Amino acid sequence: MSILNGYTSRKRDYRLISEYGVTEIEIDGKQFLKIEDGVIQKLSQEAFRDISFYLKKSQFEGWIKILMDPESSENDLLVVNALLKNALISSNGVLPLCQDTGTATVFAFRGSNVLTSGNDIKEIEEAAENIWETENLRYSQMIPSDMFSERNSGNNLPAQIDISLVGGNEFEFIFYAKGGGSSNKTSLFQMSKALLNDKALTSFLTENIKKIGVAACPPYHLSVVIGGTSPEENLKVLKLSSSDIFDGMTESGLYGYRDKLWEKRVIQIARETALGAQFGGRHLVMDARVIRLPRHAGSCPVSIGVSCSAHRVLSGKISPDGVYLENVVKNPSEFITKYLLESGKQIPSVNFDEGIENAISCLDNLAPGKMVLLSGTVVVARDIAHARLAEELEQTGQLPDWFRQYPVYYAGPAKKPDTEIEGSFGPTTAQRMDPYVERFMAHGCSRIMLAKGNRSENISELCSRYNSFYLGTIGGAAALIAKENIVSSEVIAYPELGMEAVRKIVIRNLISFVVSDNKGNSLY
Repeated sequence: MSILNGYTSRKRDYRLISEYGVTEIEIDGKQFLKIEDGVIQKLSQEAFRDISFYLKKSQFEGWIKILMDPESSENDLLVVNALLKNALISSNGVLPLCQDTGTATVFAFRGSNVLTSGNDIKEIEEAAENIWETENLRYSQMIPSDMFSERNSGNNLPAQIDISLVGGNEFEFIFYAKGGGSSNKTSLFQMSKALLNDKALTSFLTENIKKIGVAACPPYHLSVVIGGTSPEENLKVLKLSSSDIFDGMTESGLYGYRDKLWEKRVIQIARETALGAQFGGRHLVMDARVIRLPRHAGSCPVSIGVSCSAHRVLSGKISPDGVYLENVVKNPSEFITKYLLESGKQIPSVNFDEGIENAISCLDNLAPGKMVLLSGTVVVARDIAHARLAEELEQTGQLPDWFRQYPVYYAGPAKKPDTEIEGSFGPTTAQRMDPYVERFMAHGCSRIMLAKGNRSENISELCSRYNSFYLGTIGGAAALIAKENIVSSEVIAYPELGMEAVRKIVIRNLISFVVSDNKGNSLY
C-alpha cells in the first residue's frame, strides 16, 4: 500500500467525450467495466490535442490574480500580460502554446474490475504519434545510435506511460506534455533526519528554490516532496503532484499527506528570491504543493520540481457512464480580454540590421533589467547546432560569417503551419549553450545572445571582456512571438537537424530585457 493507491483528488470539471465502447458486464456476481479497442486511443488523442493549445480555467485565474496584485512588479505584469495574449493566439488551435510541445506522458490508474484487450499502452502511443504528426507540434525525442550519436525519432516517441492497478471499475488518466526546460529543473537530494527541523528545512528550501531560476518559464507551479520509501517513489509523487491528484488529501494520511502550512512557507520563500515572473518581482510561483511521505529510517529523499507557465496537465477517465476529459477553456477571450494591459511607455529600440557594433552601442547605456525592443536579422541556433559549430571551429579554425554578422537567438520552433511565417517560437534555456560561449566570442561571434533564464557565473565576465550582451526574451509566449514578432524565416545551415537547424529570421519589436551587460553586471 502507498500514497498512490489511496489518493483522493478534488472533484474535476469533466466533459463527456463519448458514451460508446464502454459496457458493464457481470462475472461471478461482480460488476466489471469492459472497454472496447479504440476508446483509450480516442480519449488520449483528445487530451494530447487539448493540452497543446488550451489551458484550464484555473491557470487563467492564477494569472489574473497576479495582474490584480498591487505588489506585482512592472515586469511581473508585462510577462503575465504576454502569457495571456499567447493563450489567446494558441486557442485558435493553430500555433501551440509553447514551441517545446513536450514529452507525451501518461499516468493511469486502472481499476481491478476493468477489462480491455490488453492494448492500453499501444493505444496511448498511437494517439501521441497521431497528434504530434497531424498538429503543428515539435518532435523533440532523440534516439541513441551509440553512446554519443543520436537522431530525432521523427514522431516524438517514445512516450512515458505508467499504469498502476487500483481498486474499482474505472480507468483514470493524467495526461502531461512536459517540456525539457521545466523537466530539467527537477532535483533529487538524498538527505537525512538532520533536515527534518524548521531551521534546516527552511534553509535548504531557500537555497534550492532560488537555484531553480527563471529558465523554465515562470510563474511556476512548484512541488516539493519530502520522504518516500525510495527515491523512485519520491520522484513519481513529485511528477503527479503537479496535477491535482493529491489536492483532496488531509494532514492525517497514513501513507503521506499534503502540508498546506509549508506550501504557504514555500510560496513566501519563492517571493523572497525577488526573481519574479522571469525578470524580477514577486511572482516566481503561482502556487505550491508540499507532500510529506513515510521514509526508511536511514534515508530521506527530497525532490523539488516545477510545471511551467504552459501548464499542460489534464485528467480523464473511462467509467460505466462513458468517456470523460477535463474541461479546458476554448475561448479565453470571453473572460480575460478585459484584464489585458496596454503599455504607453516609451521603450528603447535596437535595429540589428544596422550592424553588431551599432547595436552594442545602443545597448551600452541600458542596465540589467531594462526593457528594449529588438528588430532586424538574427540567426537561430541551439544545442546541436552549437555542437556542430564547435566541431567546425575545431576542424577548420573558422566559424561561418553569418554567425559573426548577426546576434544569435537560442530557440527551436515547432512545426510551421501552412498559414504562418513560422511555428510557435520561443527562447530555450540559455545555460545549455554556456560551454561554447568563450570559444565563440574569441572568434568574434555570440556578441549579442538572446534566450531565457539565468546563466553560469562566467558569462557576465565574458560579456565584459568581449564587449557583449545577453538579452532575455519572454519564455512561454511562443505563439505570440510567432504571430506578432517574426517577419520572415529561412533555414541556412544543417537542414537535416529539423527544429535544431540554423535559421535566419527577421524580427520586429520583440520585447527583451538586458540580463548581462558589457560591464560585467547581471540581472540575476
